[in-house]
Amino acid sequence: MSEARTPTRTPGAEGPLAGVRVVELAGIGPGPFAAMLLADLGADVVRVDRPDGPGLGIDPGRDVTNRNKRSVVVDLKAPHGPDRVLDLAERADVLIEGYRPGVAERLGVGPADCHARNPRLVYGRMTGWGQQGPLAQRAGHDIGYIALTGALGMIGAPEEPPAVPANLLGDYAGGSLYLVVGVLAALHHARRTGTGQVVDAAIVDGTAHLSSMIHGMLAAGGWQDRRGANLLDGGCPFYGTYETADGRYMAVGALEPRFYAEFTRLLGLPDQAPDRADTARWPELRAAVAARFKSRTRDEWTAVFEGSDACTAPVLSLREAPHHPHLAARSTFTDHDGITQPAPAPRFSATPTAVRTGPALPGAGAESVARDWGLPRDTGPSPASPHPNPAAHNPQ
Repeated sequence: MSEARTPTRTPGAEGPLAGVRVVELAGIGPGPFAAMLLADLGADVVRVDRPDGPGLGIDPGRDVTNRNKRSVVVDLKAPHGPDRVLDLAERADVLIEGYRPGVAERLGVGPADCHARNPRLVYGRMTGWGQQGPLAQRAGHDIGYIALTGALGMIGAPEEPPAVPANLLGDYAGGSLYLVVGVLAALHHARRTGTGQVVDAAIVDGTAHLSSMIHGMLAAGGWQDRRGANLLDGGCPFYGTYETADGRYMAVGALEPRFYAEFTRLLGLPDQAPDRADTARWPELRAAVAARFKSRTRDEWTAVFEGSDACTAPVLSLREAPHHPHLAARSTFTDHDGITQPAPAPRFSATPTAVRTGPALPGAGAESVARDWGLPRDTGPSPASPHPNPAAHNPQ
């Protein structure tokens, strides 16, 4: 059992969570991203990697979700493996795992095992389906989670299959961010009461929660339960995307009347264009807007709308985005060790954040973690595995 301790600032640490210790049991997707966010905010995150590798076919040195962390390698199936993780948990404030329900318990590092050593610990569980329910033991990925919540069915044109929003909506918005909110709330409770708890963060729960406003609009009759027919789902001709003469796209969000007036003026939309309030004529209005956008290139239209309140912007690629003047001025993206990546967010006036270190290579932090966390010398983490297997995979 651990005693309450005063958080100490790890040398070189920055951010509002400096002094908070986090153990991350290696997984894929939303768990590592949540741990990265905590690390970006200044927490001392120790990632416990498996001997057979991280589970993704990506060079560990380029996996930016492992930035600002340290890594140790522990074989949880070895005789002393669970004890090594419990030694870390005893000294930690937070532990994050993304196994299927029951796996952590079978490995000997479940909530009861950890709380026996550290009752103040916040134990964060990241899954797709949650800890209970008919699908709890099923494998899954982002697209399945957002499909069942109704979120995927809202996205895309009505005459086409639903559009896949990468894995941003489920894994990261409905998963990682809700896990981090839950962990921070539970950490506040633990510091106030001395009692830790389990945070059950399921992607289906978080994604459903994200659609709260839409459900309210649906109940009020302001949203149709089909895609491409509503104000914010592409059904509205002044809230959507349009192809330009060079095969690129512009995004339009001119919802308010004054912004719409500015938009139509700069677009050169004829005065006889259909009234925007007449939803029956939205197809005609869309065609008129589309024809105008097809008359010039994306960059030409960008110049036309520059400096206006027309709520119109170019659709940029991932490689183009860091060079946009506004994002460059705000340093929204940063370069670290030759990798262009999003900078930590949000921003803090008194406790600024930064990319302090690049991606943690498996096992590279074993010695420093043992020293800084005061681990028993005979049960410290193992050194790095010389040949990690990038094909290892553990779906949520």
